[in-house]
Amino acid sequence: MKLIVGLGNPGPEYDRTRHNVGFEVVDRLARRYGSDTVARARFHGALVEGTVGTERVLLLKPLTFMNRSGQAVAEAARFYRIELEDVLVIVDDVALPCGQLRMRAGGSAGGHNGLADIEQKLGSDQYPRLRLGIDPPGPIPQKSYVLGKFSPDQQDRIAPALDAAADAAACWTTDGITEAMNQFNRTLTA
Repeated sequence: MKLIVGLGNPGPEYDRTRHNVGFEVVDRLARRYGSDTVARARFHGALVEGTVGTERVLLLKPLTFMNRSGQAVAEAARFYRIELEDVLVIVDDVALPCGQLRMRAGGSAGGHNGLADIEQKLGSDQYPRLRLGIDPPGPIPQKSYVLGKFSPDQQDRIAPALDAAADAAACWTTDGITEAMNQFNRTLTA
């Protein structure tokens, strides 16, 4: 069994913001592979069960707000006895160009508070993560930027990237981290 977690903030005011790309990818995966959404209060999140290929997957959107995502992830992983290498976290990244994907087998939080909380609650940074670029904020304060909506130019780039991120997560599920990195870690071309 695999656990795929999309990070974001709950509530309609955060829908389609840069910080919620993880939620959007998990929603795409749920439409492709999932059954009904089951709200699990125990996990502080919305959970969908599904199957990708022959692999059973749990799709989780923590409903604790971004900076407290670790609670939901740790609870679900422990309850289902899912090993860290079978947990994929999908998150926004201001250090990557909008629409670029970067998958890694583990590593630091890189300044992302949601990842930092997950690492603290899991006691490790050795779990796969898929970062989806949202562009650097430039002169805009980072908090305002990540909680803002995509510009029209960014919308043109993020829509196909969300689908590609769902493809990358599905590839990770069926073919493993190395194959997913080989297929989806590419530099964007203009």
